[in-house]
Amino acid sequence: MRKYLLFFLVTFFASRAFASGDNDSLAILMNQIKFADSVEKAMKYATGTIELNNKVAKLNVPASFKFINAEQSKYVLTELWGNPPRTDILGMLFPKDGGPLTDDSYAFVITYDELGYVKDDDADKINYDDLLKQMQSEEAEENKGRKGRGYGGIHMVGWAAKPFYDKNSKVLHWAKNLQFEGNDENTLNYEVRILGRKGVLSLNAVATMSQLDSVKKDIDKVLAIPAFNDGLAYKDFDSNTDNVAAWTIGGLVAGKVLVKAGLWALIVKFLAASWKFILIGLIAAWAGIRKFLGKKTIAEDEHTVS
Repeated sequence: MRKYLLFFLVTFFASRAFASGDNDSLAILMNQIKFADSVEKAMKYATGTIELNNKVAKLNVPASFKFINAEQSKYVLTELWGNPPRTDILGMLFPKDGGPLTDDSYAFVITYDELGYVKDDDADKINYDDLLKQMQSEEAEENKGRKGRGYGGIHMVGWAAKPFYDKNSKVLHWAKNLQFEGNDENTLNYEVRILGRKGVLSLNAVATMSQLDSVKKDIDKVLAIPAFNDGLAYKDFDSNTDNVAAWTIGGLVAGKVLVKAGLWALIVKFLAASWKFILIGLIAAWAGIRKFLGKKTIAEDEHTVS
């Protein structure tokens, strides 16, 4: 729905810039539109059976989803969404009608951590309400560290979906309702962990809380997409040769592993990414209006949308 709003705003402010006679502002606005269009056309989406670069797992992507590879994903995460470079990205999944600059689309970022064989003995013993309270009690200390690295604080409002572990498929998934410092809209952090012989395959949903129903509606389809390659599934564990991870099911949910500062920044940047082009358009058009009225330009404020 928001893409129609984008079209309206672009049309409205382009006409304003044109009416004001400010061709420079109109050119800036049109260039941003062309850039967004060129990004979408450059994406090489794939469906069907896809082997991940690390040869650990494959994806069976149905027609209702589309995949971009590691190279494209790093471009999206770093160049478009402004995150620190990461080397562990294997790809991204979007709904069929979604994309990097589609505001009403969520995305799953795919990574793998070879941390060893995660025992699931504690899965039936975890009280997730108590775990939530524990995580919230640790926020203040963790946020000190985050701010020291240049990131804003995070408050975990609660579970958006309480953790669930399927012992048969060895799949753990849950969702957090997060409030990022400085953001008006809460963030949905929907996480999927697929346990394997030597590590954990992760699919981390990047979305807003308003998209929770959409992600929940699709989650069963998403869970059916990844599969470990032969010999690397959880059932293939060999106690004589394989390493056992120091982490448990509770540790994965609590975020004591696999959560990196860059990923949190990724989520924040995604929420603002597709509005960036609207804001640039607004600034360009407003600069033209102010110039037309004989007032000082606000071009120096453009950095606020980066």
